[in-house]
Amino acid sequence: MPATVITNDPDDAREFVALQSGGAVYKPLWNTHYRVDGRPHSVWVREVREGEITDAVSFCPHMFQAKVDKVFDVRVTATGSRLFGVRIDSPDLDWRFRQDLMACAPLEVPKPVAHAISAYLAEFGLAYGAFDFAVTHTGDWYFLECNPNGQWAWQPAQTTAAIAHALTDLLEKGLRT
Repeated sequence: MPATVITNDPDDAREFVALQSGGAVYKPLWNTHYRVDGRPHSVWVREVREGEITDAVSFCPHMFQAKVDKVFDVRVTATGSRLFGVRIDSPDLDWRFRQDLMACAPLEVPKPVAHAISAYLAEFGLAYGAFDFAVTHTGDWYFLECNPNGQWAWQPAQTTAAIAHALTDLLEKGLRT
């Protein structure tokens, strides 16, 4: 099962990464617009090795996760009790990197995953969440994160329209829809 650590302690980060037999990834906690040589630069999810972690980690929290040997990604957009799953096939570890190379298609959310998403929303008092998963060759779904304000308009047209309607219903009628 993947593990995650959020830390600003370089030694904790190195130890966590060293313990991940299948490798580890670094994920920024916030999509800050960095500049490199005066040009805008994004930091994408990427593999990281123990020796690459410097003391600069101590300046702010960083997220490290066990790498999942995935076949594809899934974004589940939860709007109240309605779930909209989209399979994402991408040549990149982080599908956001080159979105022009990714392919998306609606996907049914397995009942155990749907129940877990519902419990997550209830526990954190959320009416909306963009849940990201990695799916392995054996069909196992690994939860990566929930973004409580994640984007959804990039998804297939029928999914985007359905999410827009669900959000409209939610705003108009509340969580009882």
